[in-house]
Amino acid sequence: MNNRFWSYQLLILVLLLASTNSCKEDDTIAQTGTVTDIDGNVYNTVTIGTQTWMAENLKTTKYNDGTNIPHVTDAAIWAGLSTPGYCWCENNIANKTTYGTLYNWYTVNTGKLAPTGWHVPTHEEFTALETYLGGEEVAGGKLKEIGFTHWNDPNTGATNETGFTALPGGFCDANGLFGRPGNYGDWWTSTEAPSNSALSISLTFDHGNVNVYSVYKRRGHSVRCVKD
Repeated sequence: MNNRFWSYQLLILVLLLASTNSCKEDDTIAQTGTVTDIDGNVYNTVTIGTQTWMAENLKTTKYNDGTNIPHVTDAAIWAGLSTPGYCWCENNIANKTTYGTLYNWYTVNTGKLAPTGWHVPTHEEFTALETYLGGEEVAGGKLKEIGFTHWNDPNTGATNETGFTALPGGFCDANGLFGRPGNYGDWWTSTEAPSNSALSISLTFDHGNVNVYSVYKRRGHSVRCVKD
């Protein structure tokens, strides 16, 4: 009887240890806290693998040194920019709360856009995120918010199992024209590309993959920051 009792206790201990180890191995995707930008906007953050990301799009209208970023609402002026600028999607400030701000790449390239201790990710850092999530063919779905509150139907592959909560904030193209929210989410990297372009990450409502494009620097895209 004693042998059976101790064997049973040993089995329970082994199972508990296995469960604990499993939790430790899987505990690499978790809500981790908040970060506040120079404008006072507070963002939830999430740790995915070894990286900590904002779980919301950047909203600041100032650089981290307190300097104002130029707000550009005229399409013709936007199309001619070779200097920093931002706008709201569809020039509607009501989109700020949900979708954040659209910045051109010249704003990103100042190195002063992210809160202190954070930065706009490189293409390599986005690639590391995709790789951790199983590759570009499936990573997009794991990053996208589920349902149709913001993404249009069918929001293919969306599980948001990472807590990244990618939203379709649309874009402002190189001519100052808007791609409406709901279909597309586009995020700048800090990585420059040839021919007056830079690399951008794109998610869409009808695919679960991650796309990488080289686009004109004067386009307006969303920004997600990653911790230094």
